[in-house]
Amino acid sequence: MRNIDLSPLYRSFIGFDHLASLADAANRNDKQNSYPPYNIELLAEDKYRITMAVAGFAKPELSIEVQENTLKVTGTKSEKERERKFLHKGISERNFERKFQLGDHVKVLAADIENGLLHIDLERLIPEAKKPRSIEIGSKLIENEN
Repeated sequence: MRNIDLSPLYRSFIGFDHLASLADAANRNDKQNSYPPYNIELLAEDKYRITMAVAGFAKPELSIEVQENTLKVTGTKSEKERERKFLHKGISERNFERKFQLGDHVKVLAADIENGLLHIDLERLIPEAKKPRSIEIGSKLIENEN
């Protein structure tokens, strides 16, 4: 396992203390199983799509959950499906759990399944208070006097 020294970042970036925990989470995610295969697409500047190959799974067998900045996709096959006897089994159809770390202000917009592919659309919605703003030179900070 590689250790990454983030101390040079702390000298020039203020308020990025959580960067180390994000790097640790990414390192843990690398140890995830590679099933099911997936793509992450950039659709527009702040729009993304995750596409997962979930052949053999029906809508009720799939679950999508967002908690804090983690997107969790779970697939659970029913027991009666497992009782079938195969002469050859090339389609895995096994239970899975895949987690994705979401950046700040990234929201899940929609999810749909079509032709064995699960599509999850996401968008980064930056609040007005976080968007860049111009500061006029010579202006003074006006505080609320409540």
